[in-house]
Parts: sequence; C-alpha cells; structure tokens
Amino acid sequence: MGNVLKCYSFETAIGSMTAAYTGKGLCRLSLPKETEEGLARWADRFFRGYTLEEACDDTARDIERQITEYLAGRRSHFSVGLDLKGTAFQRRVWQALLQIPYGRTATYKDIAAATGAPRAVRAVGQANNRNPVPIIVPCHRVIGSDGSLVGYGGGIDIKRRLLELEGVTIAKGKVEGWEN
Repeated sequence: MGNVLKCYSFETAIGSMTAAYTGKGLCRLSLPKETEEGLARWADRFFRGYTLEEACDDTARDIERQITEYLAGRRSHFSVGLDLKGTAFQRRVWQALLQIPYGRTATYKDIAAATGAPRAVRAVGQANNRNPVPIIVPCHRVIGSDGSLVGYGGGIDIKRRLLELEGVTIAKGKVEGWEN
C-alpha cells in the first residue's frame, strides 16, 4: 500500500504549474519548465509505491489562489501547509529561505551561515536547486555574492520577474544597490 500523491495543474501568469500534495501539505510545485517526467522522477524518489491522483479539491484551489494572488502582486506571504521531502541539510536550507522577507534578497553565503554551516556555500546552492516548492519557499530571493542573478530552476527571466514583482530593482543582471 503506497502513498497517495494528489496533483493539480493550473495556468499562471508565468505559465503552467503543477502542485503535488499529500494530506500533510504541498510537497512539490513544478515551475513551467519542468516536464511531467521530471515530476514523476521526483515522486518515484520520495514517494515509493505512490498512487497518483488528479485532484481539484479545496487544497488544490487554495494553492492556485495563493500563487495567482502572489503573481498578481496581491500576496506577500503564503499560508499553504508544506510536506517537504529532502535531506536534513536541505530542509535547514529551505527553512532559512523561508526567513528571507518579501522584497529582500540574500546570498548563498548568507544562507550557509544561517544553517550553521558557513563553508557550505556550494551545498546551499545544490539544496536551493532541489527546492521542491519554488516561489513559496523563495529560492528566487537568493543571489550571487556580487548581487548577480544566478541559478534558478525556472530560468533567470522568471527569477527576475519574481524579484521585480516584489519590488527589487535589477539593472544589468544585478540587484541594484546590492552591497555585500
């Protein structure tokens, strides 16, 4: 007997997204670039023996509503329950990302320090890359040590768009006024 993983796909201002969730909360939010195969590989890894169930229930509609409101500039915080799957270090990184305020940025080095592993900058980058619920766990708010927009699973254009939506000014690929 496996886990039930509910999935709901919806259109947003940045493209089609899919939310995967359990009774505990949202565990995956696929950005427009992710394929169905990518979602299936992720589910196979973290939900062995899962049963995939398409859903359009209150949870699905709430996730869609909150993402839609955020992308329309009408929401700065999320109240979606989370069921994050990853290593202990990855979960510490994702918790640190949740502490970055709306409209602010932090560097990979800042996040490494916040996790208690100040030398683990590359590992923070890897954990950021494996963030299963982008936007809600705001990995788009992490920038290079020189203020540059680097690495984002949805692409730099979407990262720029999300940061600008939050009021961050970007010029020539860098966060304006950034000082390390």
